[in-house]
Amino acid sequence: MIIGRPSRLSRREFITLAAMTAGALGVARAGALSAAPRPASPGPATTSLSAADVLKQVLEGNARFARGEPLNPRRGPEDYRAVEEGQNPAAVILGCADSRVPPELIFDVGVGDLFVIRVAGNVVTGAGAAIKGSAEYAVAELNVPLIMVLSHSGCGAVKAALKHIADKDSLPGALNELVDLVKPAVRRSRGQPGDPLDNAIRANVKLGVERLKSLKPILSPRIKQGRLKVVGGVYDLRTGVVTLVG
Repeated sequence: MIIGRPSRLSRREFITLAAMTAGALGVARAGALSAAPRPASPGPATTSLSAADVLKQVLEGNARFARGEPLNPRRGPEDYRAVEEGQNPAAVILGCADSRVPPELIFDVGVGDLFVIRVAGNVVTGAGAAIKGSAEYAVAELNVPLIMVLSHSGCGAVKAALKHIADKDSLPGALNELVDLVKPAVRRSRGQPGDPLDNAIRANVKLGVERLKSLKPILSPRIKQGRLKVVGGVYDLRTGVVTLVG
């Protein structure tokens, strides 16, 4: 199943949908309807999908991708034209800028399904207004019900933080500032059993989730109201599987 969010229907479309059988409607609600082109409506989006619904469909898409059975939905020129006037994404993916982790591909979704924010190390705390403000925009203006902070195995930013804490040195230019944003995750994960890099990657995701959950006045209140869910995940470059963290 692929993420799908309903948009405003014309009278003719409404009548057509009303004529469907209950069984067919059940399939559509489960996500099959999302295989069709899904034009977006300008202005704030509305959806009947809960955060749990969206998360389920996102993970199902990743499972298809990992099995080598992607549907590759809505990626042609006509699909881009369909969303020209507005967007109704179903989830925010705040992910790493690594070239090997394109969210639309690994979750097997189409144009308009995801609101993607990417920065090296998928950092949130200390990353500035551009990162946090982008997530807040998607929630406040587009009514997105789910945010996922997404890292991946072998993350270079986390690996650099581990190395330069151990070496007690620094990197040139803004690279040092970026790595400094990841160092709290390295420190938090110290002493945990298992691989230090894997532990630090998960800790970095958890820190990002915690920071987003605390953001006022937009994200935190919606989480308390049950209108927004923030989760973390790690993508395995070898298997193609996204595993939830925490």
